[in-house]
Amino acid sequence: MGKKELKEIIEERVKEITKKPLLTSVIVLVFLTILVLGLSLPYYLDNFRDFFKEVLAEAHGMLFDIAVIGILIYWLRENGEKQLRIKMYKDEIDDFRQWESEEAAFRTVGNIKRLNRHKITEINLVNCHLTKTNMSHVDLTGSNLNSSNFSHANAIECNFTGTRANQTNFENAKMNQANFEGAFASGANFKDTFLIKANFKNAFLIKSDFTNAYLMEADLSNCHLTGALFDEASLYKANLKGAEGITADQLKNVKTLYLAELDDDIKSEIQEKYPELLGK
Repeated sequence: MGKKELKEIIEERVKEITKKPLLTSVIVLVFLTILVLGLSLPYYLDNFRDFFKEVLAEAHGMLFDIAVIGILIYWLRENGEKQLRIKMYKDEIDDFRQWESEEAAFRTVGNIKRLNRHKITEINLVNCHLTKTNMSHVDLTGSNLNSSNFSHANAIECNFTGTRANQTNFENAKMNQANFEGAFASGANFKDTFLIKANFKNAFLIKSDFTNAYLMEADLSNCHLTGALFDEASLYKANLKGAEGITADQLKNVKTLYLAELDDDIKSEIQEKYPELLGK
């Protein structure tokens, strides 16, 4: 057998071994064990007791290192996997964006709920199709919902605090006790929407459409309502104190303002022009 053939056989065997990580690790461990024990043999024979004490001391240090490194590796792996899952959920929402189908809606909501379980609430839902879905108790604090479609959705007690929902369609949705505090929902469509006890404090609702909406006991205090439509809306016990841009003429076609809280000037004007609205 020539040197060239021998070299090729050795290289082939090395390649085979390196393709098997477990076998490679065992071979390296055996080699290092033989090397370390061989170099340590004179110390074993010369002063075994003192040498053994030092070995035990090193062993304790090694155990501590393994524990710390193990915990660190576990944390890094778990955190890495978590970040990958979060990215996957967000990527799937992007994949279904502008896809107007029942499957897209339900899968998007599923990803939103998974993100919530990871304490993620700021989600990009621009132009997402979410009609006829169940979003009750979902937290979308700080999310971007501009031009998305929530029509006929069930979003009871959903948290929309500080969201951007400009031109968003909430028509015919069930959103009782939903929280829109500080939200930006100019031009949003709330036609025929159930908003009983909903919270709109300090929200921007300029030119939003509340036609035939159910706003009983809703809190619209200190919100911006310039150009908002309330035709046939029910505002029984609603709080409109401090609302900016609201006029008596905007409220003249509502179903009722019975027991609604209004600023004195608006209330006086309504009592003078449309007294029937303040009755039962």
